[in-house]
Amino acid sequence: MAGLLLCMLPQSLVAQTEKPKNLLMYDTEPYHFGFILAINQMSYAFSYVENYQLIAHESSEYPNTADVHYTAGAEYYTRSIDASQQPGFTVGVVGNLRLGKYFDLRLIPSLSFGTRTISYQLYKKSDLSTENFTQTKSIYSTFIEFPLHVKYKSKRLNNVAAYVIAGGNFKIDLASQKKWDIDTQSASGEQITVTDNIRVKKLDIAAEIGAGFDFYTGYFKFGIEAKMSFGLLNILDAQNLIYDSSIKNLQNRTFQLSLTFE
Repeated sequence: MAGLLLCMLPQSLVAQTEKPKNLLMYDTEPYHFGFILAINQMSYAFSYVENYQLIAHESSEYPNTADVHYTAGAEYYTRSIDASQQPGFTVGVVGNLRLGKYFDLRLIPSLSFGTRTISYQLYKKSDLSTENFTQTKSIYSTFIEFPLHVKYKSKRLNNVAAYVIAGGNFKIDLASQKKWDIDTQSASGEQITVTDNIRVKKLDIAAEIGAGFDFYTGYFKFGIEAKMSFGLLNILDAQNLIYDSSIKNLQNRTFQLSLTFE
C-alpha cells in the first residue's frame, strides 16, 4: 500500500503544478496589437564645464527676474546643480510582430508627459559679504515617442512568461521650444525681456533596456514591465545664462513602469 502511494505521489504533484493554458495559439500568431499605460520618472544626466564652480559669471548671464534680483557688478558662482525626479505618465499603442518562437519585434508609439526640476546652489560674492541662495527651475516635457524593441521571452510556465527587451527610441519633445521669456526691469530701470529658464532641444534618440512578465488570461495577455531609457544626444539649447553656462552636456534619463494589454 505504501509503495502504491509513493508511485502516485509524483503524478499528483504534476497535476497540481500544471494548469490549463489560456490563449494556446497566442504566441503563434504573426502579429497582434494592444495598448500601454505607464508611470514614468524623468531626470537629467549632467556633464559639467571643467572647474565650473570657480567660474565667475558675467552680468549678462544673470537677468533680474521675479524670483531673484541680481546685483549689477557683483560676482556670481555656481556651487552645485542637481536634478530631481517627478512622476509623469505615458499612454501608447503596442504593435507586436513575431520573429520566432522566442523573439518579437515591438513598435510602441507613445505620448509621455513629465517634469524635471533643477536646483542651482548659487552664491554672490561682493566686497562686503558672500550670500548663498537657491534657484529652482522646472522643465516640462511632452514627448511623442517611437520605441522599437526586440523582445526575448522565456518558455511559458503555465500562464506566465518572463521576458527582456532592448532597443532604441526616437523622441520629439513638443514642449522643448516653450518660451521662458519674461518682462522685467534692467539694473538701470529700463523695461526689458529676458529668458528665465534652461532650454532643451526638440529631438532626442535613446537606448532602452527592460524586463517584465506576461500573464495569459482567458481573454487577453497582461504584462508588467520596467524599462530604463538613456538619452544619447546632448539636448542642451544654451542661452548663455547662469542656468546653463556651467553645463557642457545634458542628456535625458527616464525610468518607466508599464502595464500592457494585448
